[in-house]
Amino acid sequence: MFIFLSRFGRLVVGAAVVIAVTSVLGLSTLTTNAVPVASHHSSHGGSTGTSSITLVLLSSTDGSPHWGQKITFTVSTTATTEPHVSLTCSQNGVVVYTNQTGYYASYPWPWTQTMTLSSYAWTGGGASCAAVLYYFSGSKTVNAFTLNFQVAA
Repeated sequence: MFIFLSRFGRLVVGAAVVIAVTSVLGLSTLTTNAVPVASHHSSHGGSTGTSSITLVLLSSTDGSPHWGQKITFTVSTTATTEPHVSLTCSQNGVVVYTNQTGYYASYPWPWTQTMTLSSYAWTGGGASCAAVLYYFSGSKTVNAFTLNFQVAA
């Protein structure tokens, strides 16, 4: 079936498989020292220079992110037209969740912009999370902003 795909098509299919596997298994080497933020719904966030990222709580009833709830991000940057966000959550220094997705109109998998704070490795409890706004510049990956936040149990 895949032999009929173009080189770009094979690349897209391969990227989709990698994203799916790492999202489900929670594989990553990124760890973080998270700092809690206290606010309500879409006001979790920050900015630096011309880039900003804001945590948007989609299913919270108390204005804080909790395990098992859905989130997304509002992203703004003048550095690129194709910003991405990588989210990594850890419990006691062990990565239990990771996900990455594009935040632009032509991103091929827009449904991945909604993330559920759980995984096979993260079966409950709070976690320290870091959302990194990044983009590609030639062959380099540029981290534009990092938002650290706590997820409650």
